Amino acid sequence: MTANSSTSPKRPAIIINPAKPVDIDVRALAAKHCSENGWGDPIWLETTKEDPGVGQAKEALKQGADVVIAAGGDGTVRCVAEVLAGGDVPMGLLPFGTGNLLARNLGMDVTDFDGAMAGALAGTERKIDVVRAARNDPDKEQVFLVMAGVGYDATIMADTNEDLKDKVGWLAYVDAGIRNLPGKPVKATIVLDGKTVVHRGVRSVMVGNCGKVQGGLEIFPDAKMDDGLLDVAVLAPRGKLGWFSVVAGMIGKGRGKDTSVEYYQGKSVEITLEHNDDYQIDGDHEGEGKHVLMTIEPGALTIRM
Repeated sequence: MTANSSTSPKRPAIIINPAKPVDIDVRALAAKHCSENGWGDPIWLETTKEDPGVGQAKEALKQGADVVIAAGGDGTVRCVAEVLAGGDVPMGLLPFGTGNLLARNLGMDVTDFDGAMAGALAGTERKIDVVRAARNDPDKEQVFLVMAGVGYDATIMADTNEDLKDKVGWLAYVDAGIRNLPGKPVKATIVLDGKTVVHRGVRSVMVGNCGKVQGGLEIFPDAKMDDGLLDVAVLAPRGKLGWFSVVAGMIGKGRGKDTSVEYYQGKSVEITLEHNDDYQIDGDHEGEGKHVLMTIEPGALTIRM
């Protein structure tokens, strides 16, 4: 339900990250599509470093928005989704980020801002799963839509050069990935749906709701964002050539006997590490931790596109 009456025109809220440079006049784009589709003037809300979208999404609902459009990268999208998940106000996407991973996994053309804006106002709706990730040190619960991880993949996010990211996009992650290839494993215990499936040294544990990450690389070949399941990939390279086994295992989708890459699926996953390691959700480095419980909420978010 929204606060608008049936007589007044529907209003979109546009939550924009002003730090993302774009080559288009976003206000003119929104005005054009609102006018063409019989919508009222948008509610404009800018994110800040202190509040990257959660407070703005709450304000949008308070003002009676009929759709909340996240105009930014995956961090903005995730914060807006955190508020909209479980409700019936849909989310639209204007992909202005480096990765735009959710938009890409949804099959959107991330260069077609006209199409994205039209879709957010008058497109079709689909429900997708969201994942709740609860940590106890620090005490924090967040949602994510694409992927979260501990270990090597999170270290890449922490060590990516922001200036390089602005210049070459996702290739900046490759640079960070190569620089951080050497490193020590951490002992991990992974409990899937209440059953221990891993108890050994690993370099990375990645949990996905979608399949594709930066550069179109498919980490989780069987992932679907509306199947009610989490996809888990455990990376544990051994020796100097261990990473080649990891790549081979990913290409073979983990179906061989090599334990450099193992895949699991379930509705909840609990990861406990022997010591703190880097942690990321949807591409944002969120500090370090050694324990996280992730649970899937099937069909909790409505996307209009």
